Amino acid sequence: MSEPIHTVAVVGTGVIGASWAAHFLAHGLRVVATDPAEGAEGRLRAAVDSHWRWLHEQGRVRERSYVGLHFDADLERAVGDAQFVQENGPEQMDVKQTLFARLDAATSPQVILATSSSGLLISAIQAACIYPQRVVVGHPVNPPHLLPLVEVIGGKAASAEAIARAMAFYTEVGKKPIHLQVEVKGHLVNRLQAALWQEMIYLVSTGIASATQVDAAMRYAIGPRWAAQGPFINLHLSGGNGGLRRVLEGLGPAMQSWWRDLGHVTLTPEIIDRVVASTEHLIAGEDAEHLAARRDAAVARILEAALDRRNSENDRAT
Repeated sequence: MSEPIHTVAVVGTGVIGASWAAHFLAHGLRVVATDPAEGAEGRLRAAVDSHWRWLHEQGRVRERSYVGLHFDADLERAVGDAQFVQENGPEQMDVKQTLFARLDAATSPQVILATSSSGLLISAIQAACIYPQRVVVGHPVNPPHLLPLVEVIGGKAASAEAIARAMAFYTEVGKKPIHLQVEVKGHLVNRLQAALWQEMIYLVSTGIASATQVDAAMRYAIGPRWAAQGPFINLHLSGGNGGLRRVLEGLGPAMQSWWRDLGHVTLTPEIIDRVVASTEHLIAGEDAEHLAARRDAAVARILEAALDRRNSENDRAT
C-alpha cells in the first residue's frame, strides 16, 4: 500500500506550474516548487496570490491566505522529499528527457513522476529513466486550479499500479482524471481542439468569417450545448427518437461532404497576421488579465451548474 501524499513537488513554475501549485495548496498539500529561471520565485508567489484570491472569492477555499508553499531553485533538493512530482517544463523532448533523467535519479522509485506535457509521447520520456514504470502523463487543462480534467497516460513502460495511484491521487485532489490507454501526439483534448483550431483559422484567414463571428458561434451555439452534455450526447439528441444512428445514417453523406471541404492551413506570416488582426479587433485592446478573470468566473459558473446537474442525476439513480 502506497503512503498518503502530503508533499508535492511542482517542477517549472510558469502559467501551468503556478496554477497547479495553487490547486494543490487549496487541497491542503505541502508544495515545494522549483524553477531555474531568474525571478521565478517572485512570479510564482504573485501568481499563486492571485489564484488564491480568486479561489477564496469563489468560495473554493475558506482561508483568506495559504500556507505550505516553499521554493527551492535546486531541483534535486526540491524533489527530495516529494511523494508526487508534477513537472511543467518546456514542451521540448530533449529538455523533458534531460529533466526526467534528473528527477528519476533524485527521487525514490516509488514516487510518481507526472508530466503536464500537452502532446509529447510519454514512452520517449520514459526511455531516459532507470525507473520508467512510475513515469506518466498527467496533462491538465489550463488553468488547472479551475478545470478538473486530467489526462493520464502510461505509454509503454508505466505500471498498472502507477497509473492507478496517479488516478487516485488526482481524484483525491478534486480532479476528473481519464485514463487513455493508447498514447498519441496531442493526447485527447488537444487533438479535439486542434481540429477546431485548424478550421477556425482557415475560416478567418480566408475571409469566410471573422474572429468575432467564430467566437460568437462557439459562445452562443456550440459551446453551451457541449458544456452541458458533450458532443456525442448532443449528436445523439439531434436524431430524436432515432438517436445517433439516425443522425449518422441520415446526415452521414452531408457530414462527409463537409469533412472533405474542411480547410488545410499552413501558418504562414500572412495568415498569422490576418488571424491576429481579426482577434485584436475582437478583444478591442483588453488586457489578458481581465480577459482571463472573466473567462474563469464564467467557466466556474458553467462547471458548477454542470456538476450540480450530474450530482442530481446520480442521486436519482441511487
